[in-house]
Amino acid sequence: MWKWVGVTIVATAGAAMTLGCSEQPSGTAAVIEDKTYTVTPASVKVKAGIVTGELTEMKVTERVEKGSGRLVSPAKLTGTLKLKNSSKDQAVRLVTGKIQYIDAQGQPIRLVEGRTEPLIKFATSATYGAERLDPGQDATQSVDVDFPAEALKAKKLKEIRLQLAYIPSPYTEETVNFTVVIGGQ
Repeated sequence: MWKWVGVTIVATAGAAMTLGCSEQPSGTAAVIEDKTYTVTPASVKVKAGIVTGELTEMKVTERVEKGSGRLVSPAKLTGTLKLKNSSKDQAVRLVTGKIQYIDAQGQPIRLVEGRTEPLIKFATSATYGAERLDPGQDATQSVDVDFPAEALKAKKLKEIRLQLAYIPSPYTEETVNFTVVIGGQ
């Protein structure tokens, strides 16, 4: 049995080498381009309790097939979120951020089924399990979340809401002195 299988593989490989592999005629490759929508303002200041910062470089991009306009990749909101712990005596553990798109009537604009809820997951640290900011420290996080196609229509989107979840904890620095003796002196 094993000999037969081995021969079959060699014969097939030999036939391919003898006959040659013919190239299949290639079709015209579709040209894909990014369609970028500006977000005005492109940068906004944010403040949530003791966490302050700025969301910058905001834009919405979708990928479309040039010529046909066929949607290849749905719209995404991208930008950079820089957050700072403005407290003098509390550390902050950033948990998550949630983005909501709000229409002119103040109602959330839903994503179509199958799209991912627009969440920002903060970088993890081996020590704490989430991004920890001591007083005065800051962190920068990339934003790359799904954007509803409905919000691309003229005058449909009124605002973008960012909900931050964080855990504050008391932060205290204390000094401890202790007496020591070095042996052998």
